[in-house]
Amino acid sequence: MTPETAAPSDLAQRLGLGATARGIIINADDFGMCHAANTAIIELLTAGRIDSTTVMVPCAWAPEALSFAASRTDLDVGVHLVLTSEWTRYRWRPLTGTASTLVDDDGFFPADVARVERSADDDDVAAELAAQLQAAFDAGVDVTHLDNHMGSVYGLATGRDFLRPVFELAARHRLPFRLPRRLDGPEADAALQATLDEASAAADALGVEIVDRLWTHPFALVDEGAATEEGYEQVRDGFVALLRAVQPGVTEIYLHPMVDDHELRAVVDFSAAKRGYERRLLADPVVAQTMTEEGLVRVGWRDLRDLQRKERR
Repeated sequence: MTPETAAPSDLAQRLGLGATARGIIINADDFGMCHAANTAIIELLTAGRIDSTTVMVPCAWAPEALSFAASRTDLDVGVHLVLTSEWTRYRWRPLTGTASTLVDDDGFFPADVARVERSADDDDVAAELAAQLQAAFDAGVDVTHLDNHMGSVYGLATGRDFLRPVFELAARHRLPFRLPRRLDGPEADAALQATLDEASAAADALGVEIVDRLWTHPFALVDEGAATEEGYEQVRDGFVALLRAVQPGVTEIYLHPMVDDHELRAVVDFSAAKRGYERRLLADPVVAQTMTEEGLVRVGWRDLRDLQRKERR
């Protein structure tokens, strides 16, 4: 999502930041997906280069991520709710078993969001998402928030969403959820914004805190695999431009930092280099300096959780 002027909610004010504050949450998705993800995210989180991360509980390397999170309950770690398994050589299954509507013909989560939206039973979705959160609790994680892998609960592919069970789960455990109030950029349209307005109202009705905006930058490198493939400096310049465009309110910027090594290249079908670049840019002094120059205020999901629990007490 790319920036465009739109009024924020009163979230920044309720957090005590002020009406014109430009708050950002730098979140690393896919903690626990593989060891390359864990290595990069632990490094960045402990150094304060990112504000939070979210664990993919069904993945093979989740135990390492959950163990770390349980040992560092001072850090912001949430659950990256999973209903898809997108790679061809490395896949994962539901915690609730394969005798459900949540698997493909091979017994794994489907590779694409559209199949989830067409085939998944609401009760199966609710049970699986609750199981993933409970597994994090059982591991000793002080879960700060929820978000979603590949947007599989948003209804972006066919219009059928699973936000109601997510909001109910979040409200039950008094956790905020990653949902933007605004869709920014040229791809945003009035109909989609109207749908998002309805979803935001549903979250508000249950007392679930959400952010004003949700931004990232392109998932893959420009011209990936070609001689003209985008380089690190171009990726960094694009991220710096994104930071400079942050507006008043609270914006989550999510990335997928990982170590670009043999394991990662065996796991993913593409974008290994991009994930390595994201690890590098989050530790880049140019990025840190940009945040300082722009006066961006770093916010954690724990701040939103504390606010939600205070206001709903």
